[in-house]
Amino acid sequence: MTLFNISLKNLKKSIRDYTIYFFTLVVAVAIFYVFNALESQTVFMNVSSRTHILIDFMMRMLSGVSVFVSIVLGLLIIFASRFLIKRRNKEFGIYMLLGMSKYKISMILFFETLVIGIFSLFGGLFLGVVLSQMMSLFVANMFEADMRQFSFVFSCSSAVKTLIYFGIMYLIVMVFNTFIIGKCKLINLLNSMHQSENMHLKNKYLCMALFILSILILGKAYHIVIVEVNRIDEISILVAIVLGCVGTLFFFYSLSGLLISIISRFKRFYYHRLNSFVIRQFSSEINTRVVSFSVISILLFVTICLLSTCLTIKNSMNANINSLAPVDFQFTTINTDVTFEDGYMVNGKTVKEYFEEIDFNLDEYSNEYVHINTYKTEELTMGDFLGDYLEGIKKELPFLSYDSNEEIIKLSDYNSLAKLYGREEYTLNEDEYIVIADFQSMIDIRNLILKNNGIISVFGKTFKPKYAECQDGIIDISSNHINAGVIILSDDVIDENAIFSDSIIGNYLSDDKDVHNEIETHLRDISSSNPYDNVIFSMNTLLDIKEATVGLTAMIAFIGLYLGVIFLISSALIIALLQLSNISDNRQRYGILRRLGTDEKDINRTLLKEVGLFFMAPLALAIVHSVPGLIFSIYMIQTLGIEKLVISVIVTSIIIIMIYGGYFIITYYSSKRIIKENY
Repeated sequence: MTLFNISLKNLKKSIRDYTIYFFTLVVAVAIFYVFNALESQTVFMNVSSRTHILIDFMMRMLSGVSVFVSIVLGLLIIFASRFLIKRRNKEFGIYMLLGMSKYKISMILFFETLVIGIFSLFGGLFLGVVLSQMMSLFVANMFEADMRQFSFVFSCSSAVKTLIYFGIMYLIVMVFNTFIIGKCKLINLLNSMHQSENMHLKNKYLCMALFILSILILGKAYHIVIVEVNRIDEISILVAIVLGCVGTLFFFYSLSGLLISIISRFKRFYYHRLNSFVIRQFSSEINTRVVSFSVISILLFVTICLLSTCLTIKNSMNANINSLAPVDFQFTTINTDVTFEDGYMVNGKTVKEYFEEIDFNLDEYSNEYVHINTYKTEELTMGDFLGDYLEGIKKELPFLSYDSNEEIIKLSDYNSLAKLYGREEYTLNEDEYIVIADFQSMIDIRNLILKNNGIISVFGKTFKPKYAECQDGIIDISSNHINAGVIILSDDVIDENAIFSDSIIGNYLSDDKDVHNEIETHLRDISSSNPYDNVIFSMNTLLDIKEATVGLTAMIAFIGLYLGVIFLISSALIIALLQLSNISDNRQRYGILRRLGTDEKDINRTLLKEVGLFFMAPLALAIVHSVPGLIFSIYMIQTLGIEKLVISVIVTSIIIIMIYGGYFIITYYSSKRIIKENY
């Protein structure tokens, strides 16, 4: 009990030392609980069985991610514990000098960790329960759930899971602390506060060479993900990642040797107030923390790209539904026994004929629909469309299928569809064609042909483009921008023998989602017994698109937010502890400033600059990295859309300011207290 009392007194005395440690634990526990309690928050929601399947899958994914997160948090807790032990080396040395055994010192640490763990667990769970209620609104909005049955939810399973995971972490930390104390020597403990890092000046010419090399390496990495993105593959991505990591390491190594040399040339700035002191302090620290700064910068870069991309995907996919799926259903038939005869593709059964076969009367459920066909022929492939530009584009985009047949639609069919979709209708002369598309990469390729008056030959005739660029348009309803290009021709020039697909697209009589679900379930049941194996019946509905989109969007958003926030906390905690360790080691230098008569306000201002530089250095390079990173991300997700990208970046910035800025403020005030301690 005596050791426990000592632990409590130590906690009261060192409570400020535990501020960052406690803050991190509370936030980590809260986040862990919130994301693992999502399943309980969806129990009360009135969603379909298919949505419940998506939610279950998402929860399994989050459970897997939670294992990774727990490992990361465990390493962070151990890292923070090392700092706390180092801060109290002299105290432990005095205990040993007074005859206390290492076992008893370990027990004191054990009780301290236990008490902090208990308070942080319950504090984090309380915060997590509050935040989870707010998360319920977000989840309900995403899944379009009925909130009339909403009630306060506490997830016992998630709380138990959190207690078990963090209990194991604390147990590992206790074992680690015991191991560290067991290796300590009395002389090192007593002299630890007088030991500080010596600044080893690096060869400035070597640093200059490495700085130039780092710029070249990073430039090459940026070039791969921006300029060469059309030809990028797994190997290229790996090369870009390796170059980015190496370039970042070289940048901070060279910066540590060049900073003083460069800034000292600007004497008015260098000798203004205590700027020279700040620069030397910062240079000394970065000189010994090159790897740490590099790792933190890369973590922040991943955080920025991950959060911005995930939020953009969420916003885009939700927005896409309104513009890319403006009707309730699309029913299509395609004959699987398609063959080319005389250059044309022969199709089988129409949708109406198929419905007659399975005794389904569409007119009972809809009076607003259009019946359209699309056509394909061997006369016109994508390679034929590209013409003289084919070989050049092949070098840039070798992965495209240039032998695929171009899809064609009648002008009257498209205009009927455009009217139903609420889009622009067109007119054509018999010798003209229009290309509609919404997949940006293919738009860029096709525009190159159209701007150069690309002539195409099909159905025994030649056609010229009416417009010098693709027109925005879709045929199939979807949640993504997948239309790589459909050619519109006048009705009279198209050979009806070249039919590729037969579709009926429209709206139901009722606006009730339950009625829609009932119709589609009924249609699935009767079509599943289809005796015609050579006919593919495709049913694409707004309800299916919404549920699939919401499920994918939710999974991307939650996993992205989960990992992004954890990476951000990791970066902020590491940089905070490194800075506090640096201030603790070098606080006597601030004492010298006081003895020289430096005003306390100037000392605080100097400390603020030093902490600010420490936090901003890795973040600044991460922001630079994130520009090509986001450009690459935009290219990769262009089919999903990039709506509200600016908003996503702003939200990401707010999250970074709140968490990273919060650690900055705590670090500054903790550092301020450290430099005022007696030494």
